[in-house]
Amino acid sequence: IWGETDTTVVFVTHSISEAAFLSNRVVVLSPRPGRIHSVIDIDLGERTPDTREDPEFFAMATVIREALRSVGGTE
Repeated sequence: IWGETDTTVVFVTHSISEAAFLSNRVVVLSPRPGRIHSVIDIDLGERTPDTREDPEFFAMATVIREALRSVGGTE
């Protein structure tokens, strides 16, 4: 969406793989009260169907998962 409209979009998801695939940046929030715990930059280049099989994609998903675990969240 951003590439076509140059408009910032905020997606809220509970899916780690969806967050890694759709985002340029992932913000992990803490539980109540919701505060920013960490901001993770996602640099995977242009997304294609093959992106989900790329080792870098799995690495970014792992970084997100570890950030969620550190605040007590789960996938």
